[in-house]
Amino acid sequence: MKPTNLIRPLVEGLQAYIPGEQPRISGLIKLNTNENAYPPSPQVIRAVKAAVDGRLRLYPNPTAQRLREGLAKLHRCRPENVIVGNGSDELLAMAVRAFVEPEAAGARGRCQGFTPSYSLYPVLARQHGASWSSVPLDPDFALPPASTLARTRGWMPRAALTFVTTPNAPSGRGYATSELAALCRALSGVVILDEAYVDFAAEHAMALALERPNVLVSRTFSKGYSLCFQRVGYFVGPRDLIAALDKIRDSYNVNGLGQVGALATLNDLAYYRRNFRRVIETRRRLGADLAALGFRVQPSQTNFLFARPPRFPAKAWLAKLRARKILVRWFDAPGIRDYLRITVGTDAEARAVVRAASDILS
Repeated sequence: MKPTNLIRPLVEGLQAYIPGEQPRISGLIKLNTNENAYPPSPQVIRAVKAAVDGRLRLYPNPTAQRLREGLAKLHRCRPENVIVGNGSDELLAMAVRAFVEPEAAGARGRCQGFTPSYSLYPVLARQHGASWSSVPLDPDFALPPASTLARTRGWMPRAALTFVTTPNAPSGRGYATSELAALCRALSGVVILDEAYVDFAAEHAMALALERPNVLVSRTFSKGYSLCFQRVGYFVGPRDLIAALDKIRDSYNVNGLGQVGALATLNDLAYYRRNFRRVIETRRRLGADLAALGFRVQPSQTNFLFARPPRFPAKAWLAKLRARKILVRWFDAPGIRDYLRITVGTDAEARAVVRAASDILS
């Protein structure tokens, strides 16, 4: 018997999600996965270190109760409106399982989104045996109006689950709450507004999760709060949708040190808000400096820039920057393969990017 004969045909035919590269190269300026340029606050480091004690033999709180209470206070809702996951990716996968019928025809078995967007979404749909469809964003990466979407082939107003990355990744484009509200009103299935980068944006849509019966807002402690290593994310939304997700949540799904670190983060928000402002200012200067060199830099409401480089193809720029120990991200996908995605690092890292680009063009 061949081991491959024991694998479900659906799984055998899947393509796994490919995360950003995590090399360990001395002196590398790593700007490829949108990690925060700055470390967690000293208060958070102290709290996590203090929790490395005899508690490690015990299971953590199964529902992350204290963290949910803290998040509910932050967002002016009730703990029953919040669920915490092992990173927001776990919750995105749970949403597909909770709200989409596998192998069902029509809207009940449909997940949908936009292109370009977070490439995990179609992977999650196909893992579940659901159908996936996407429609292109406008050429400037704006959301098509709901009236246009209603006439767009492949778009279903009654789709079981719709993903919207806001601000968009990989383009960095931000969306007004008013246009997101119009989109949500036009959809009768569950809508996830994935706000992974919202801490660097001009506005957010959290109110929609507490007003609309079909809207969940996804947040993470990874990007704005420097806790990628601990994998903590959360959803806010209607109590009934949160309760449905809780039914399929893994037991003890959020590790104890992650809960401690995230809760301590909520107690030192002033530190992080200063860092948000630093990143936004560095983003402004880096964008202007790259534009002066001939890059076509898209407007960004995130901690990265999406830029079309001059003279050489983007793939060649990826290699040329790597040769100078600067790692950025390039996507071999239609509509975006002419661009580089560059994480906004520290001021020193941003200056290094500009120096390297100038050297490449000289």
